[in-house]
Amino acid sequence: MDKIIVTALLIMASVASAVMVFNAIYPAIGQSSDAITSMERRLDERMKSQIDIIYASQSSGTVLAWVKNIGDVRIVASNSADVFFGPQGNFTRIPYGTGTPHWEYVIENDSAWNPRATLRISILGYSPLNPGRYYVKMVLPSGATNDYFFSW
Repeated sequence: MDKIIVTALLIMASVASAVMVFNAIYPAIGQSSDAITSMERRLDERMKSQIDIIYASQSSGTVLAWVKNIGDVRIVASNSADVFFGPQGNFTRIPYGTGTPHWEYVIENDSAWNPRATLRISILGYSPLNPGRYYVKMVLPSGATNDYFFSW
């Protein structure tokens, strides 16, 4: 009879221990799964939203850059993107819409920045630039990025 009671107590202790371990590990597994799903979603969005700066030039203190959406999805909130510009090795982030300098954009061949549409970025507020090599870079909120060097 003593062996039955000891065995029953050991089984109950094992079940209680198993429940405690499960309750401790299960939330961590759920959080890991959520983190992996979220990362997968962001990576998918980043892979689908790709850009290419296809040309840049300057005219009368305005720098123009044409950026093509070469991804598979429509890109929204273009004014949330970061634009960097300046001489090679001495570039800076240019704010959108206000201040001097600043940048603005126009979608040239569509009503939205859909795949295969081109965005014309105007970087305003520079006096005519000295001849040399210049750098333009655009970074989307999704993390997609492209840069371009040009000279005149």
